[in-house]
Amino acid sequence: MADSTASTDPSPADRPVYVIGGGPGGLAVAYALRARGVRAVVLERSDRVGASWRRHYDRLRLHTTRRLSSLPGLPMPRRFGRWPARDDVVRYLETYAEHHRLEVVTGVEVSRVERAPDDAGWLLSATGGRRLTGAAVVVATGHNHTPHVPDWPGRDTYTGEFLHASAYRAPAPYAGRDVLVVGAGNTGAEIAVDLVEGGASRVRLSVRTPPHIVRRSTAGWPAQYTGVLVRRLPVGLVDRLARPLARISVPDLSAHGLARPGTGLYSRVTEGAVPVQDVGLIDAVRRGRVEIVAAVDGFEAGKTILADGTRIAPDAVIAATGYRRGLEGLVGHLGVLDAHGRPTARAARTPRNAPGLYFTGFTNPISGMLRELAIDAELIAKAVVKQSAGAVPRLPG
Repeated sequence: MADSTASTDPSPADRPVYVIGGGPGGLAVAYALRARGVRAVVLERSDRVGASWRRHYDRLRLHTTRRLSSLPGLPMPRRFGRWPARDDVVRYLETYAEHHRLEVVTGVEVSRVERAPDDAGWLLSATGGRRLTGAAVVVATGHNHTPHVPDWPGRDTYTGEFLHASAYRAPAPYAGRDVLVVGAGNTGAEIAVDLVEGGASRVRLSVRTPPHIVRRSTAGWPAQYTGVLVRRLPVGLVDRLARPLARISVPDLSAHGLARPGTGLYSRVTEGAVPVQDVGLIDAVRRGRVEIVAAVDGFEAGKTILADGTRIAPDAVIAATGYRRGLEGLVGHLGVLDAHGRPTARAARTPRNAPGLYFTGFTNPISGMLRELAIDAELIAKAVVKQSAGAVPRLPG
């Protein structure tokens, strides 16, 4: 990847579009801009593209199909299979950047974005004292940016191993051990199954709010296809349609401690909680290999206190408790975030008070993250070209 050689104070006519983040969202936007003759510079804080994908646990496979997970301009290879593995996705992102000859500058972390002094673009403050001026900025730092661990009382008294799910890689270190996984989203569910299959002596899954569980594929029909079909239907209608389908396809696990959710499936998605795609959790719970326990309320004297008053002493606790977007320091001062730290606009829409500032990858859509990133990339590129009215530099030829 390139080192930073860009001019820090070019004239307005020579200012590129800066894309912050070298993950799939950022790379897709850079390609879509380049395809329209616009110079885009990707700023990636790590030393390689796809950094967040490299940190995922080893067994991870996409829950979305290969065909609906490709980025614009380059299909994923058929050899990846229907559900590409983590390493395949990493290789694909590397190939994508090289194939499209994207201008990627690694080792540069942007700490703050603000209006340029001449009000004709954006000023980025970055590592090494860099001050970069761009005609427009696309923030693509990712939905899973900063690991989040609840501020549980007494956590410092826990004497076992404690880690966030972002630090989990494989089950081998936990073979023969008693492990508590906290959080029943896709990550927590899959790690729990991974631990069981990897030889952990006991695996418990702490659940605060029962998740919706769907089969990744039913009779050859991927759940993602259904998500694509219903994504624009009224939320209440999708909730009603999903209820009988869930009863048919997913067994009632209430007797095992995992009750059916009281809130509709699509209603939960609008709140930020996508369904858990089953990759073995249902069977593991039914067979008692993964035990469902109450939510964690805190820690005391080396033990974990659950919401039902139970005290347990696992050897290790893995907190699959999600991430924060981490945008406050970057753009929080611009008034472009809501009360939950989410951008108030996405894709081709920009905040009213921040024209030329775009966001991608900060939702968790039912139709698949990579699919939506690909769509957003094209929309953002079109908007940049239209709104800039020739103010962005064009690539030669």
